[in-house]
Amino acid sequence: MVSVGTVVWLSSELMFFAGLFAMYFSLRAASSDLWAAETSKLNFPFALVNTIVLVASSFTCQMGVFAAERLQPRRSGGLFAFAKWGMVEWFILTFLMGTFFVAGQSTEYAMLVSEHVTLDANAYGSAFYITTGFHGLHVMGGLVAFLFIIGRAFAAKRFGHYEATSAIVTSYYWHFVDVVWIGLFLVIYVLR
Repeated sequence: MVSVGTVVWLSSELMFFAGLFAMYFSLRAASSDLWAAETSKLNFPFALVNTIVLVASSFTCQMGVFAAERLQPRRSGGLFAFAKWGMVEWFILTFLMGTFFVAGQSTEYAMLVSEHVTLDANAYGSAFYITTGFHGLHVMGGLVAFLFIIGRAFAAKRFGHYEATSAIVTSYYWHFVDVVWIGLFLVIYVLR
């Protein structure tokens, strides 16, 4: 039931982001000259590295899910024996990668503000910050969920299917956030 509920909730989130995409495309269609001028200020290589880190975090998250499905909360070997890592180690790595992404977004915001691309500067600034900002909030929500799942793994007397299910549905959310970012990255940084 938890999985079904999570999928239904993510469907509503999908509609929310579809609305943001519609807003972005509507404003872009009405102000194509503005878009051409403002998108030239984006740092594509920086955003690409940030995107690669976020996409890679989906793989580390899934490795944590595989460990949770084996009911292995923590590593059973050395720190660098990745094949023996448990859910906690993979989720900590995913958390760090997600934190790197959020820090990268914050850095990009600072770079754009220094170039006078702000939320209230024009339609492009509004569309850029609203779409990427809401995505960033969703990433931070995922980071909080990872901390919660990691904490539960340490608090549980016995790591069982209940804890594993929580890890799995958290991965649904994280994968969703990653897929949304791929769409945003393509729309904002590639389709200039």
